[in-house]
Amino acid sequence: MMKTYEETLDWILEIPRFTVKNTLEHTGEFLARLGNPQNEFKVIHVAGSNGKGSVCAYIDSVLRAAGKKTGLFTSPHLVRLEERFAVNGKSCAPQEVVWAAALAEQAAEEMEQNGLPHPSFFEFVFAMGMLIFSRHQVEYAVLETGLGGRLDATNTVEHPLLTVITSISLEHTEILGDTLEKIALEKAGILKKHVPVVYDTSCPEAEKVIAGRADVLKCPTYPVAGQKIKILLNTGKKIDFSYDSGYDVMEVEIPFGAPYQAQNAAVALQALKCIRETEKIPREAVRQGMAGVRWKGRMQEVQPGVYFDGAHNLAGIEKFLEAAGQITEESAVLLFSMVKEKDYAGAAKRLLSDGNWDEIIVTVAAGSRGVTCQELENAFRDAMGDGGAQMPGTASPETRGAGSGELKRQEVKVTGIEDASQAFAYALSCRKPGQKLFCAGSLYLVGELEQITGGMQND
Repeated sequence: MMKTYEETLDWILEIPRFTVKNTLEHTGEFLARLGNPQNEFKVIHVAGSNGKGSVCAYIDSVLRAAGKKTGLFTSPHLVRLEERFAVNGKSCAPQEVVWAAALAEQAAEEMEQNGLPHPSFFEFVFAMGMLIFSRHQVEYAVLETGLGGRLDATNTVEHPLLTVITSISLEHTEILGDTLEKIALEKAGILKKHVPVVYDTSCPEAEKVIAGRADVLKCPTYPVAGQKIKILLNTGKKIDFSYDSGYDVMEVEIPFGAPYQAQNAAVALQALKCIRETEKIPREAVRQGMAGVRWKGRMQEVQPGVYFDGAHNLAGIEKFLEAAGQITEESAVLLFSMVKEKDYAGAAKRLLSDGNWDEIIVTVAAGSRGVTCQELENAFRDAMGDGGAQMPGTASPETRGAGSGELKRQEVKVTGIEDASQAFAYALSCRKPGQKLFCAGSLYLVGELEQITGGMQND
């Protein structure tokens, strides 16, 4: 009997409890039993530590503006599972989740009967996405890797049209390696022989590794350097910038005020330039797609003076602070949460050294991976040099690190509220008139807040 939508979701979310990480060969076998749907469309494969979801969204938006039929596979979802499977800019229908899960479950059961392990959660949802895209007969699939790249389920795509690597930073060090070079090598695992690669050059250690791997595989390389980007206008809600690809200069507008989005958009522009002629993408479609992109939780103003940002690691926190400083020079309120495998102690230090906060409210990100309120409170108080007593007060500019990353002593009130809904309500209530509220530290937190505010409705 076919499961209901709710039963299907409950079953899928239980998968991590009885599975472990499998090999790429295992994923390949799983997909083969489903007819290899991942081979039915042109694939643009995107990996990286930060910005890969945004880059995917830009590319997808431009392709659609050019009249192409697209599938966009991203993770994690913020509120609903079907966000991971967007067809022509819209999340797939709930009944399609039920249909794809039923097919994937049947194949998984057959594998178990043959003595093979059950697919992991990410293998399973990736296969679902490919089935949904195949059903819609999309022409292009823009795929965001999950964790890493080399061993990621999305890396079963053998002949992508293009590979893209966004900025690299220390993340998941227990899995990907404890140096930037090791992490970059994992991300560069998506490179394929003779397939062009576009990559962010902001991390020299990563750039060297990616370029070296590309040389071995004879991949045409298209590095994207920050000095090639010139911001022409930033209103706080949109950015006009130019990007010099080395062959021409293109001016575009993006509907975001965060400066880091100009870097992400430039990576997407370079990727699109690589395929623009062969795939017949007009320059006007590039401008239209960039200006019309929608991507929630990236310095998103959900209501006047309230911003959600999915910054989830130290590099992301640095970009978040830069963007917050562009939005306001006044002290603000911060609602913060993080997951256990991230350096939340390091994030607390950076937020205090380079931020300007009247009050910091900490809460627990949804799911079992969230850091407890007590641990987060302790991290901030340790960063302030105090053993645990609450330290009320307002940070002055003199107490901040002024962008140096050097921790200056700053006394800020830290309040822990476990329930995210209650924490958000408190954060709204403690703002002074006209004061900004920033919510950051985890996409899981952003997803929960999107649900609370109703922010996931289609635009």
